[in-house]
Amino acid sequence: MTVFNKKKVDFTKEKIFFGEELNTQRFDEFKYPVFDKLTQRQLGFFWRPEEVSLQKDRSDYQQLSESQKHIFTSNLRYQTLLDSVQGRAPAIAFLPFVTIPELESCIITWDFMETIHSRSYTHIIKNIYSDPSDVFDTILDEPAIIARAENVTDKYDKFIELGRRRLLNLKVDDYDLYKALYLALISVNILEGIRFFVSFACSFAFGEAKQMEGSAKIISLIARDEAQHLAISQHILKCYKNHENDKIMNKVMKDCEKEVYEMYEDAVQQEKDWAEFLFQHGSMIGLSTPLLGHYVEFIANKRLRAIGLNPIYDRSSTNNPLPWTKHWFNSRGLQNAPQETEIESYVIGGIKQDVSDDSFKGFKL
Repeated sequence: MTVFNKKKVDFTKEKIFFGEELNTQRFDEFKYPVFDKLTQRQLGFFWRPEEVSLQKDRSDYQQLSESQKHIFTSNLRYQTLLDSVQGRAPAIAFLPFVTIPELESCIITWDFMETIHSRSYTHIIKNIYSDPSDVFDTILDEPAIIARAENVTDKYDKFIELGRRRLLNLKVDDYDLYKALYLALISVNILEGIRFFVSFACSFAFGEAKQMEGSAKIISLIARDEAQHLAISQHILKCYKNHENDKIMNKVMKDCEKEVYEMYEDAVQQEKDWAEFLFQHGSMIGLSTPLLGHYVEFIANKRLRAIGLNPIYDRSSTNNPLPWTKHWFNSRGLQNAPQETEIESYVIGGIKQDVSDDSFKGFKL
């Protein structure tokens, strides 16, 4: 492996992964322009958690019941750990083998945005709890959190192990390597698209009740980012399915179809189990364990359709059982007076720059 490939390579004709190593980072022509668009969109959504006031949240937290505190704090612990994984894993696992510049840039930006999420949880924890160590130091003590994290990282670790063997020029079967890549991508798709959604729904339910509103707004910004990260894995999988014509990956995708469905089913069940864990001392207004179960099934069906697979749940397959969550996934839908809270619904660099000389041809004042 080298950081500077001296060969002249037309990267518009290279494979997504495992092609000729990269040299010039040029962004004037692309094999898959969608990845550059996703990079620009992520950068346009740049934000910092300090922009959102948490003054009211500290007093709100003191007024919560013990069951509500359990829900809020458990979700924070879980989200902190998973975004810590995502803050390093895409770069460690995928980046060494990417062989088109637009995806390289997209993954680097993805990793950077994930670190903002981890910093956001720290910002919430430092502002709400008198001793942040009470939260951070207990994350790895909760079996329910560790079990979910281990399931997420298993596919990452298998691909990283085979990838390192390849980098060391040790013998690696191509089929096994591609299978590990494919299942890691599926695991990421599930992580970004399903595994946060019970936690998201709880955070937004607090916001709907006018409790912990600053935290809910920060989580809404995180959710908006995660939609872009979900799109990255979706488009990689679509490229392999529709454009790459990679014989090894095509065989892997066909052979692994049953395992992929099982991965989605396992993730949905784990989200249901997490809802039971959160509500073991009491539920929240507007939420219940069965309702969250239906919601996760609805989300899973959407994710499966998005990557060309069939939905596996009949119940809640078409109607969102929590329609009120929609506006929280788009911060522009959160209307606040400037004096009440910081404005977070802006987009940096959102103006199109591709105006040609004849764009206003025929226009008269």
